[in-house]
Order: sequence, then C-alpha cells, then structure tokens
Amino acid sequence: MNNPDTSAPVQEERLIILDTETTGINPREGHRIIEIGCVEMVNRQLTGRNYHAYIKPLDAKGQTLVMEQEVIDVHGLTNDFLEDKPNFSQVVHEFIDFIRGAELVIHNAKFDVGFMDHEFALFNSISRPQDKVPMTNDICTITDTLHVSKDEFGSPKTLDYLAKFYRVDKLVDRTYHGALIDAQLLAFVYIEMTRKQSAFNLSAGSDENSDADAIRRLSSSRNKLKIITASADEEKAHEERLNIIKEKGGEPLWKY
Repeated sequence: MNNPDTSAPVQEERLIILDTETTGINPREGHRIIEIGCVEMVNRQLTGRNYHAYIKPLDAKGQTLVMEQEVIDVHGLTNDFLEDKPNFSQVVHEFIDFIRGAELVIHNAKFDVGFMDHEFALFNSISRPQDKVPMTNDICTITDTLHVSKDEFGSPKTLDYLAKFYRVDKLVDRTYHGALIDAQLLAFVYIEMTRKQSAFNLSAGSDENSDADAIRRLSSSRNKLKIITASADEEKAHEERLNIIKEKGGEPLWKY
C-alpha cells in the first residue's frame, strides 16, 4: 500500500513594504495622500513586483487641493505635476488588491495607516454599498519598524538613521523622499534589521570555499580583553547562592 504524502506545502510569507507621501501631517485637517509606494517581498526575498501611484489630492468639495511650497520641498511633487493624475477613488481598488492578505511593513505605521484609513472612509462615504472597501487592519497585518527600532536600539530611530546604521543608505537615490524610493530603502533596512542569529556572517575574512562549520581561531594580534575580578561582596553572594543550590539538590558541578 502506498503511503500518503503527508508533507504540507511551505507557507509563503508575503510582505508589502509600504510608504506614502501626503499634503500634510494630519488627515483630519484635510490633508490627503499624493503618492503610494509598495515593494513586494516573499519569504524575505524581493520579487520585483511593486505598486506605485501618484494621486491628485482633492479637498472636501472635490476641488484640487493646492499644496504649500514647504510641503513640496520635502517630496518634490508639485501641484502642476499632480494635476493630471488620478484621484484616490480611481486607484483605491487596485491598491487594496495589491496589499490584501499581506503583512505591511511600514516605518511609523500610525501615520501611513491613519492616512490610508481616512482615505478609505472618505471613499466609502460617497460609494455604493457594493463598492465600499475595508479598513487596513481588516485585510492586513502590520509591522511598524519604528517600534522594532525602539526594541533594538532603546529608542525609536528614523529611516535615515537605520539606513546608515545597516549600511544600505547608498543603495537608493533619495534626493527627494518619494514613497516608492523610501519603500525600497525600507525593504533593504528590514532585511538587515530582521536577520536571524544563524544568518550572521561568521565567515568574514575566510575564503568562499571554507567549511562554514569549521572552528575559526581569533587573531592573536587582537586587542586583549579586560579582566574584571569579582569584589569580596560579590564572591560572598556567590558562595551563598551555591549553598542554596546545594541544599536544594546537591553540590554544583561547576564548583570543582
């Protein structure tokens, strides 16, 4: 009798690295999304699939929203450039189709997701029931690399800081902070930021044909490590701890 194939298919982890550019910092003050950039990764590998859209911002009356020069200086997107671009309602469904079911990786996700959900809500307010769209958390999980950086470094770090720290800042031209450009940079940062311990490069300085599992000796010319001896109080506390262990289960082996 043939044994059934019990092997389960490998679950693919689909990530969408996402960034937006906006007309301001607060959607409740009428600010809108003007650019969306998404980079797809599957199992931590870039697939080459991207989603990118420039968007003409509209005000509450449906008229073109005019940006101030201070905002334009940040992202380089002018009012004239965006004039012939689609508005958000014209791209919302293709955008949702691209991100649906993925884990979104965003730097300062509260900002971008706040704008996205505001845009979704505005679209739903003028749409037929069959055309309404879900909120971000209904279709995606979210990883905020700003929070990850706080866990790693003790305080939140900017994307610029992380890119320089992980030495990927030269991989993308960031003359302007475009959404797709920043998403591409964040993808490189995320790869470096989330490397597992087993993926660390332990073969630095060795040739490509060397055995990865072989013992590597440290250079005899390296700086000597400083030896810090225990104080009398620390030695006493250590002895007390060993006595407690002895009472609970026998002599500690490392005492000999």
